[in-house]
Amino acid sequence: MAHVPRIECRGLGKRLASGSRMLTILDEVDLAVEPGEFVAVRGPSGSGKSTLLGLLAGLDRPSAGEVLLQGHSLNGLSEDELADLRRQHVGFVFQAFQLLGNLTAHENVGLPLELLGVRDAQARAEALLARVGLAERAHHYPSQLSGGEQQRVALARAFAPRPKILFADEPTGNLDAATGESILALFGELRAETDASIVLVTHDEAVAALADRTIHLERGRVVATSDAGRSEPVATPADAG
Repeated sequence: MAHVPRIECRGLGKRLASGSRMLTILDEVDLAVEPGEFVAVRGPSGSGKSTLLGLLAGLDRPSAGEVLLQGHSLNGLSEDELADLRRQHVGFVFQAFQLLGNLTAHENVGLPLELLGVRDAQARAEALLARVGLAERAHHYPSQLSGGEQQRVALARAFAPRPKILFADEPTGNLDAATGESILALFGELRAETDASIVLVTHDEAVAALADRTIHLERGRVVATSDAGRSEPVATPADAG
């Protein structure tokens, strides 16, 4: 059987109209992420990190190139088909937590399980909240939780369906250093238990140092990769003009 990366993009590009000009956000990005691999994406603000994450997750459509998740091309899929693929295979952790304010912590974690028709959704949600140290806060609403507690709920929710792919956009950006470290430790533990592949966007060098590989973006291009402590520049075409 041919080898299939868990996440792959080929010649991925994104352009947007800006007045009478076209603005290039991403330019010819190639990337493959293996099962269980943790890849960090770094770069200055405006380098295309969050855009890349959105394209890989099927939350946005590319202007060029192709994204494949679990060997399935996202090109040509309808919005409903993309939503179903994400529901089956993908988890998300965002910097701003993105919890539903009218649901308790327990209900937030259980929601994706209920959407999938999981029979033991309530029990699994309870177990996950206990796993992240929030068993006693299960019936609190997001507004009653600290930032670190909200991110723990978001992490439990992301891992609840046991996804094979997890995307994280600055998940520790709104947290103090100690809380951020505890969240990253949980990432590592849950990843080891589920064999999830993680693509994480971060500005933090210490966070990126935990990854198996780091991709460095500048002006929408991959300019270097760092693998097991070894950094290599990536040859890119000269800038137009």
